[in-house]
Amino acid sequence: MGFPDGHETGTFLALDMGGTNLRVCEIILLEEKGEFDIIQSKYRMPEELKTGESEELWEYIADCIQQFIEYHHEVEDLEKLDKIPLGFTFSFPATQNYIDNGILQRWTKGFDISGVEGKDVAPLFEAALAKRKLPIRLSALINDTTGTLIASAYTDDTMRIGCIFGTGCNAAYMENCGSVPKIASYNLPPDMPIAINCEYGAFDNEHIVLPRTPYDVVVDNDSPRPGQQAFEKMIAGLYLGELFRLVLVDLHDNKSCKVFQGQNISKLRKAYTLDSSFLSMIEEDPFENLSETGDLFHRELGIKTNKPELELCRRLAELIGTRAARLSACGVAAICKKKNMETCHVGADGSVFNKYPHFKARGAVALREILDWKVGEKDPISILAAEDGSGVGAALIAALTIKRVKAGNLAGIRNVEGMV
Repeated sequence: MGFPDGHETGTFLALDMGGTNLRVCEIILLEEKGEFDIIQSKYRMPEELKTGESEELWEYIADCIQQFIEYHHEVEDLEKLDKIPLGFTFSFPATQNYIDNGILQRWTKGFDISGVEGKDVAPLFEAALAKRKLPIRLSALINDTTGTLIASAYTDDTMRIGCIFGTGCNAAYMENCGSVPKIASYNLPPDMPIAINCEYGAFDNEHIVLPRTPYDVVVDNDSPRPGQQAFEKMIAGLYLGELFRLVLVDLHDNKSCKVFQGQNISKLRKAYTLDSSFLSMIEEDPFENLSETGDLFHRELGIKTNKPELELCRRLAELIGTRAARLSACGVAAICKKKNMETCHVGADGSVFNKYPHFKARGAVALREILDWKVGEKDPISILAAEDGSGVGAALIAALTIKRVKAGNLAGIRNVEGMV
């Protein structure tokens, strides 16, 4: 509820559970306005855990946190440490009736662990912590997009929207409590701001708005959750390489196209063998003869390419990347129009936004076109690189939650006693 004022202080842990890595951070919010220190460790999320058992997942997460605390605090008896408040970035669609709980709606990003959907993940996580007697109290469970919004606003008071364009896609913004019917029973001031996690990766799951190619249909049908996250499957890094691969296989199998003619493309036929970094390297190839792209195909796929094939691959990568960037801008524009935002900063994070060539520039052009800004006018709404939402953002939301509990605002808090 509300933006940070830049004067939040204290030491907090943050746990970031995304699609690829698990990250544990310790964040110290300093006395200086908007300043912080951070130490962090990353742990690879084993692929087998993504489709394994629920207990194995939470045990692994608790084990990583224990390793982090033992390494950075160098104490023999963890129980002697004061309990550290933790913000848990759980970047999956969840229903939240309280800031410190979250009922998983559905797995995304390639996860498909049985026995978790429809359940509150907070007690599952807390049970694994308690089993190891770790000195931690869960203060906030957040989405990475909400964290991005809050972390960016901590250092930039013109920040109004937070976005993620990475393994998945999503956005968050502040709405007035009076405009959110589901929280009417809390009797909060109608003009009090509350963060809305849009989960707009699920936009147009009915497939009645967005034009889909045959390759989009295949990606959807072959995913763990067909018919879900329709918008995300056109934008997110998890799917860009697969769209590229499907087009090339189709062109090869259409003999009249004569693409990779007479070559063994068995490696290319393997689903998800290419990720968005493959397309990035193609778009970054600086040479007119696209020699680096040719080397890439030969090295990774065992395919020899001629000049027309290289030019085809370059243009295909550009089309897929451009579509993703322009659709991403549509989500930002929709929020701006809904809230009548005429000028603000938008904080964006994620591997696609930060690493994919030309993504930022293409998105900016699309935003200008959609919002119909005057030619020559400086962009009144800018999409900028965000602060660390899943780390610093989680810590800040934990700090803001504890701050309002101490002020007597207990709305939306399940475990009040555990907060202070």
